Amino acid sequence: MLRLFRPTPVQRLAGALGLALALLLTAPAAATPKPPKSPDADLSLADPRIIAHFDFAAGQTPENIALEPDGSADLTLALARQVVRVDRHGGKTVLATLPDVADPQTPLLGVPVVSGIVRTHDGTLYVGYNTGTAESGIYRITPDREVSKLVDMSPKGFVNGLALDEHRGLIYAADSVLGTVWRISLDEEPEVTAWATGAALEPTTFIGANGIKVRDHAVWVSNFDRATLLRIPVAEDGSAGRTMTHATGLTGIDDFAFAGHGESVLAALNTTASELALVRPDGTHTTVLTKADGLSGPTSVAVRHHKVFVTSGAFLDGVDPNLLVADVAEGEETPEDHGGPQEHGQREDHGKHGG
Repeated sequence: MLRLFRPTPVQRLAGALGLALALLLTAPAAATPKPPKSPDADLSLADPRIIAHFDFAAGQTPENIALEPDGSADLTLALARQVVRVDRHGGKTVLATLPDVADPQTPLLGVPVVSGIVRTHDGTLYVGYNTGTAESGIYRITPDREVSKLVDMSPKGFVNGLALDEHRGLIYAADSVLGTVWRISLDEEPEVTAWATGAALEPTTFIGANGIKVRDHAVWVSNFDRATLLRIPVAEDGSAGRTMTHATGLTGIDDFAFAGHGESVLAALNTTASELALVRPDGTHTTVLTKADGLSGPTSVAVRHHKVFVTSGAFLDGVDPNLLVADVAEGEETPEDHGGPQEHGQREDHGKHGG
C-alpha cells in the first residue's frame, strides 16, 4: 500500500512520485502473456543480502550505480543530490553534492534530481543532473572529488540512465521526457548530439527512455512506460540504426545490466512487487529476486564477476532504500564485469560497458 508522508519537501515529492508510479503500474494494461518459467534459464542468484541502508526522509534514494575496482559501489542518491561510495562492508562516503537550485523546474518531479552514473578507467565519474534550469547537464567528478559541468543538457528534458563507450570517447544518455538518446563526446570541446529519436523511445504518460547500456556495436535502452527493452545498432559511421524491440512485458523496467557474455539481461522492475528479472536472449524473462529478498523499488543493476548489485530507491512506499548484493549460484557461468571501470562498449575487443 502506498504510504502517505508527512509534509517535508522530500517526502511530499517522493509521495507524489510514488503515487504517479503506483497509478501507472496498477492501471489496466494491454494483455501480455506472462512468459512461462523455463528450466533453461542461464542464471540464478543466491544469498541476497542488503549491505547498506539509506534514509528515505533525507532524500537518500539510490538511483544508479557504477562499480570501483576494489569492489566498492558508487551510487547516485537522486533526491539528496549526492554521489556516495559504499565499500564492501557497507561503509558510506559522500563523494560529491551537486549544486542546489533556488527555483527548480525539473520536468516530472519539480526538484533537482541526480540520475545516471558512469566511471572511466582513470576513476572519473560522470553523472546526470536534472533541474529544469541552466544547471541541468552532465557533471564530472574527478578522483580528487572536484565537481564541474561537462556539458549543458536541455532543461526541458530529463536525463536518466548513462552509458559509456570509452573506446570511442562517448557517453550516451537516455532522456525520459524528450524520448531521445543523446550522444556526448568526451574530448576537449564536448558536443551533444541527438543520436536516436522515435516513438519507441518516447513516454506514453510519464517516463520513456530510462536505462541504457552499450554492447557489441549497439545501444540498448529500456522504456518504462512501454515496458520494453530496445536495441539500436551503431552503424560504421557512428550513426543510429533502426530501433528494434528485444523484449516486451517488462512492467516497471528501470535500468539493467548484461548478465554475462551474451545478451541475457538483468533488469530492475520498479513496481510494487519489486523484482529483478532475467531477460533471456529470446526476449522471454523470469524473476530471480523479489521484495522478499530485500528489494524495495529496484532502480539499477551492476555485475562484477560472481556478484550482482541492485539499488533500490523505495520511491513507491518509502520503505528501506538500500543496496543489495547477491551471488551467482554455484555452478553457473560467471558473469563478466558490467558497471566497472573499463567501460569501452565493444565487448570482444575493448573490455566491458557500464552505466
